[in-house]
Amino acid sequence: MEFVLNNIWLILLWAMSGFMLFAGDLRGRLSGIKQITPQEAVRLFNHEDALVLDVREQSEWMDGHIAKARHVPVGQLGKRSGELDKYRTKPIVAVCRVGNRSAHACSVLRKAGFENVLNLDGGMVAWEQAGLPKEK
Repeated sequence: MEFVLNNIWLILLWAMSGFMLFAGDLRGRLSGIKQITPQEAVRLFNHEDALVLDVREQSEWMDGHIAKARHVPVGQLGKRSGELDKYRTKPIVAVCRVGNRSAHACSVLRKAGFENVLNLDGGMVAWEQAGLPKEK
């Protein structure tokens, strides 16, 4: 009990960070956006001609991205979604750093009429942890 009282702020910080991680994942699941693994994404790229849509900021994009990805930062997606019209019938895999911004991007695309949008669960972090290549 003494440990808890002496470290209450540390414990609260730990609990809040855990909640934030869980809430991001839960938000994606409740929105009906399908979460896919990096391996599932590779299968879609190779066999179903899926579009990789990287919604990170320019500086993140320059640090490395998935080959053949299309770059549209999430903040510009609403006004630039028309650029993706030819992909309306194809799978679109949205990617960000960890999967939160890309989940939001999937929601924006769904509202714009895109039906087959998927979120790369864990984003580029999961992609890199899976040992998959990226280009600059």
